[in-house]
Amino acid sequence: MINLPLYQVDAFAETPFSGNPAAVVLLPNWIETETMQNIAMENNLSETAFLVSCDLYFEIRYFTPYTEVELCGHATLASAYVLFHIFHLPHQTLFLKTMKRGDLSVTKKDELLILDFPTDQYKKTEIPSEVVEALNVKPVEAYWGLNDLMLVCETEEEIKQLEPNFELLKKVKSRGILVTAPGNEVDFVSRFFAPQVGINEDPVTGSAHTTLIPYWSNRLGKTTLLARQLSQRGGTIYCEMKGDRVKIGGKAIHYLSGEISL
Repeated sequence: MINLPLYQVDAFAETPFSGNPAAVVLLPNWIETETMQNIAMENNLSETAFLVSCDLYFEIRYFTPYTEVELCGHATLASAYVLFHIFHLPHQTLFLKTMKRGDLSVTKKDELLILDFPTDQYKKTEIPSEVVEALNVKPVEAYWGLNDLMLVCETEEEIKQLEPNFELLKKVKSRGILVTAPGNEVDFVSRFFAPQVGINEDPVTGSAHTTLIPYWSNRLGKTTLLARQLSQRGGTIYCEMKGDRVKIGGKAIHYLSGEISL
């Protein structure tokens, strides 16, 4: 039997019970993919991150309850919180390596943890009729990114009022559907639906901001932006455009610590 430390952290959270909860599991070395998938299914959170220390950096992998994904912002932020605040990592910047999306870093700056991610590569597309039907909304623009479809609406109220048909959304061949609009009190708002990977609505989606930040930075003509994801739990994201990278900042709250027995 082996025992593995497990932590649950609310990422992009300003107050307890908000933001997006993620599980973080620290491994002495990599275990079987099937075992990690089973742990993520048992945790039943939108993401579980697994990390292995490699001297000057950590390798990281991400799992929903149903599948492994290439990149996850809130689980990266949760992992950084564990390493900085529980294990007291003696550096201001944490370096991470993913399997398919390259190198990442997280910098601790006062109360914020700031992710440094590559920007998404997205292109304008026709608005899919099946998505309009599933969301019952009339977006003004649509873009395909590497993994997600982004729809742009005119008002924050449209985003708040969305009540998706998730069975219809499952038929869209993408990781998820990202819907965004100008914000009333922030620069932009969004929601993220991913029934294709077992998450009907993700509370706060850091990786989606690799698409959102370049789009809104270009549209608004500014490099520093404040965003809000309008899920039931909600989350605040501090954004910055930096060339072909984006800075995605947020706060985090430690919810629980435990141990997995295998």
